[in-house]
Amino acid sequence: MENKLEKIVSLCKRRGFVFQGSEIYGGLSGVWDYGPLGSELAHNIKELWWNHFVRGRKDMFGISSGILMPEAVWKASGHMEDFADPLVECKKCKKRFRADELGKNLKCSECGGEVSEPKQFNMMFKTEGLYLRPEIAQGMFVNFKNVLDTMRPKLPFGIAQIGRAFRNEISPRDFLFRVREFDLMEFEYFVKESGWEESFENWKKEMQIWIDKVGIDKNMVSELEVEEKDRAHYSKRTMDFEFDFPFGKKELYGLAYRGDYDLSRHMEHSGVDLKYTDPVSGEKFTPHVIEPTFGLGRTVLAVLLSVYTEDEIGGEKRIVLRLNPKIAPIKIAVFPLVKNKENIVSKADEVFSMLKNKFGNVDFDDNGNIGKRYRRQDEIGTPWCVTVDYQTLEDNTVTVRDRDTGEQTRHKIDELEKYFAERLI
Repeated sequence: MENKLEKIVSLCKRRGFVFQGSEIYGGLSGVWDYGPLGSELAHNIKELWWNHFVRGRKDMFGISSGILMPEAVWKASGHMEDFADPLVECKKCKKRFRADELGKNLKCSECGGEVSEPKQFNMMFKTEGLYLRPEIAQGMFVNFKNVLDTMRPKLPFGIAQIGRAFRNEISPRDFLFRVREFDLMEFEYFVKESGWEESFENWKKEMQIWIDKVGIDKNMVSELEVEEKDRAHYSKRTMDFEFDFPFGKKELYGLAYRGDYDLSRHMEHSGVDLKYTDPVSGEKFTPHVIEPTFGLGRTVLAVLLSVYTEDEIGGEKRIVLRLNPKIAPIKIAVFPLVKNKENIVSKADEVFSMLKNKFGNVDFDDNGNIGKRYRRQDEIGTPWCVTVDYQTLEDNTVTVRDRDTGEQTRHKIDELEKYFAERLI
């Protein structure tokens, strides 16, 4: 499995999915840049998530809150005191480690030197009295009243957003898994206290549906009930969806019951009334919260580990990413059979323009023989390749080749939009 991660890291660099941050200056630990294909993959995952959890529901309202937030927010949320990791420092080489990384070993893993007693290290980034948010949840809580006043939602309802968060990780590692800046996809779902357990179970099922929908291998996912001593300070119940990463079984997604902790704390610290008034009974109360959290980088990594395959097709070995077509960076690749015949190239350009106008992420490839072009597209997960050949000039049909099966079928050009729309939209 470790070798599989190395192969994926190599593929990501080679094919333009993910690059080391500031690589020409030696790289920055814990920071990764998404390249052209990685940006498309990440964007498609975010769009699929937004369509599924926000646009596809009547009870969800999307926002985009600011990255910078004042210290008062983090005092109210408890992050100033509780958002910390135990940190030790080597007395010899001065390198710092999270205490849990050393386990029972009381020596520096770098030089073998003696380490200090653990000290709490706050993981928030501070800048001129403001903080880069370490999570995106507080942006939804501080906008709770704004959503109530403008959208007039009825309980239960949710506030959702996708956004960047920052954590001053001492030891970022394992590619996209533990990093210093990352995107979260998350919502706070507000319920009556009496209904939190039912809502928790419902959202657990919804998260299971999402895992399958985005293309993560369900056989590599397990569910863990988090013990009280390991839960966040605000959580009354948490369960993790863990994934079998090459470096161990680790958290992929989280589902937390936050009670009324956040709204109550912000009412106390801001002096603003954040209670909900039932429009029928007139009852006024502080809603409780169920919070499903999805890390984008971990989703990308889990998807790649789930779909990366090495197999043979037509007697040739290949690498293929069996991505869900809806999140594939390139949906369709169009090939002219040869690039030195103007009539074939011209017809291929027409097909390319037609499909690109309809589906957006369409590639035109005339470099090398058809076999090599297929291998290239397989490796980046393109679901279909369309080849314009000599027969096209006679009957206006093209060859459509399926990524997963290698099957090739003929289709009329004027039927292509319908053919792909049925599989993509």
